[in-house]
Amino acid sequence: QVQLVESGGGLVQPGGSLRLSCAASGRGFSISTMGWYRQAPGKQRELVAIITRSGSTNYADSVKGRFTVSRDNAKNTVYLQMNSLKPEDTAVYICNTRATTSVLFTLQDYWGQGTQVTVSA
Repeated sequence: QVQLVESGGGLVQPGGSLRLSCAASGRGFSISTMGWYRQAPGKQRELVAIITRSGSTNYADSVKGRFTVSRDNAKNTVYLQMNSLKPEDTAVYICNTRATTSVLFTLQDYWGQGTQVTVSA
């Protein structure tokens, strides 16, 4: 299967910035979309941002204009630049990719372990 490892989370004050990274690894896989979800305690997991192979992006309304998702296809890595952070952005941020493998040609979802982002004064 495909393994996803996130990094870059931490504690930041309101108005601050963080940059998250997620690197995919494994053998014989081909990535379609990559993106970020987040989940706060007591809330459902929600889509934050996704990006296709061609660079098309989609953002949650709550983060549009503040967050930017990008990817490096050669490195199989997706990034999330988070600016003007608010306390309500506090959550575990989870990397996601849809990919095929050498043994499964249909698209499957893969998930990272999550990285904590805390926005607090």
